[in-house]
Amino acid sequence: MRGPAKRDVKSIRAADEKALFDAFSSLESGTEAARFLRDLATPGELESFAERWRIARMLDEGGHSYRDIAAATGASTTTIARVARFLREERHQGYRLVLDRLQKERTTT
Repeated sequence: MRGPAKRDVKSIRAADEKALFDAFSSLESGTEAARFLRDLATPGELESFAERWRIARMLDEGGHSYRDIAAATGASTTTIARVARFLREERHQGYRLVLDRLQKERTTT
């Protein structure tokens, strides 16, 4: 694909992503998130999401080697390194945002 058609596809994808993100932001509880994600994602995708989230939490705790995390989660060290990179370096900082928010909620309740 070239020219305007390629831009249109990018524009449509960007709009679709924004619509998805807006849908997530409308959820009011973990139960609602579970209902939406179980409809949206395959069981394998959910398993992958959950695995990466567990890795992020273990990395955030500290004291775990990549081998320890791999043994506990079944994830490859490549996946663990990717999560670690996103946790530390990437610009989105989504893992950090949620980890910090959850930590703050635990300390205020």
